[in-house]
Amino acid sequence: MDLSKILAISGKSGLYKIVSQSKSSIIAESLEDGKRMPIFASQRSSTLEDISIFTNNEDLPLKDVLWIIYEAEEGPTSIDHKSDNETLQDYFESLIPEYDKERVYPSDIKKVLMWYNILLKHDLISKPESSEEDSEDSEENKDKDQKENQKDN
Repeated sequence: MDLSKILAISGKSGLYKIVSQSKSSIIAESLEDGKRMPIFASQRSSTLEDISIFTNNEDLPLKDVLWIIYEAEEGPTSIDHKSDNETLQDYFESLIPEYDKERVYPSDIKKVLMWYNILLKHDLISKPESSEEDSEDSEENKDKDQKENQKDN
């Protein structure tokens, strides 16, 4: 799941896809209605790749949270992000019991669920590539290279 080209813009609802860049702005396209607009450096925006959820241990990247919701729901949309705060918090705790209840507000949960439903609608949710698999692959390649070097000598 590549969230590096998907933006959340402060003060604007929905999500935006980066289309191109110019000297002074980024051109973004709304995932909802397809309208394009410039995003200037003075506007606060973040790629979804850079967002994470506070937990009691370490922060959990948004792409992992989205995948947890996807697996729990088995694909279809999650509960409505307009549900009451208690329902949202109970739902989120059932998915991620270790989330930090003091630093993750109901408004944050609403955003995550709204983003999940938008991304799912546009078929942008997929299993995140884990760094553990990458490190295992690189270790296997190192072992393989070492064996080949020993054969050559």
